[in-house]
Amino acid sequence: MGTGQAPVKRYNQQLRDLVISGRATPSFLVSHELPLEKAPEGYERFDNREAGWTKVLLHPSRAA
Repeated sequence: MGTGQAPVKRYNQQLRDLVISGRATPSFLVSHELPLEKAPEGYERFDNREAGWTKVLLHPSRAA
């Protein structure tokens, strides 16, 4: 088993298609969902390896 940066470009489209088809459900990895304006706080908590902060999903503001 190796560690390091994942080759995202190699698998991006294949993984996207699995999610769209419902064959893969990666949502269980997401520990927190935040609005985009709270990204600095979320990044700091993740970077500090605070307990429970594994993956953060950021939601951009929607135009009113």
